[in-house]
Amino acid sequence: MRLGEPLLAELEGQAWHSGADLARRLGVSRAAIWKRISRLRGRGYRIEGSAGKGYRLVHLSNRLLPAEIARSYAPRLFAGEIVYREAIDSTNRLAAELARAGAPEGTVVVAERQTAGRGRLGRSWASPGFLNLYCSVILRPALAPAEVPQLTLVAAVALAEACAATIDVAPAIKWPNDLLLQRRKAAGILTELDAEPERVRFVIVGIGVNLNAGRDDFPPELRSKATSLALASGRTIDRASFTGCLLTRLDRRYAEFCRGGFAKIAPAYESYHCLAGRRVRVEGGVQLVGTVLGIDASGALLVKDGARIERVVAGEVTLTRSYRSLRGKALAISRRRA
Repeated sequence: MRLGEPLLAELEGQAWHSGADLARRLGVSRAAIWKRISRLRGRGYRIEGSAGKGYRLVHLSNRLLPAEIARSYAPRLFAGEIVYREAIDSTNRLAAELARAGAPEGTVVVAERQTAGRGRLGRSWASPGFLNLYCSVILRPALAPAEVPQLTLVAAVALAEACAATIDVAPAIKWPNDLLLQRRKAAGILTELDAEPERVRFVIVGIGVNLNAGRDDFPPELRSKATSLALASGRTIDRASFTGCLLTRLDRRYAEFCRGGFAKIAPAYESYHCLAGRRVRVEGGVQLVGTVLGIDASGALLVKDGARIERVVAGEVTLTRSYRSLRGKALAISRRRA
């Protein structure tokens, strides 16, 4: 029997509860209650015990435990469970393994730290423990493989909305997969798929968000380029609450996408767009320097290069000038090649 969530629910409110009463209400032995209390303490919950009074919950865990995320997570479409790991090589790797084993859509893998976190274009993702969010979500959309990159745009809208709901600093999303705060990267999205020529088996949307990382938590080469929600806002972020908010927003935006396609998401995308009108350099699938006009109906980036308008579906996009020249409310949505 999984006692975690029911036992925590019984302990809510900082009132004392005798071991006998807890055992009776949950239908288990007092020894089982004691063992579970010990495990919860090991996971960061502060639970006091008294021979004459029983147990009471004094402090919630600061870890990304499913029971803590569930406090602010209200899924409608997603049906999968939240799978927690203290340490893992890559949440995307475990999510893909679970998907191949039949895990339902909406299954989420979260980890306190990654030992081999991956970013876009084969880059590594710095993943210090117990500071940030590293999660991957299993999706099973009825899409052709060529349409899968649109899911990064969907996830980026949810990510921007969660950031905007958490701190008073406007987020910007730089095509294809970066979320910026105050012109520095705070989050990224890595979308991967398993597909047949005409059918998607599953998609893994991996999201890494710098929540409470300080400047010294980043590798030296990233300290001038990266930030976190805590650095941008000047306060500590409740990681579990943010995760629940993000997953709820992703659930809603993904449901919209499934009902109406990318057209349902495009207005929200445009509200966060930060590259329109900017001079950029594109490398990868195509090589060009031009001015971003926006995105087309499928989410591809439109770049004017002289008299030509190029449709960019994948590649590395960088500003020809520093981000310091950006002004106004941050705007954009990220997408990547799966």
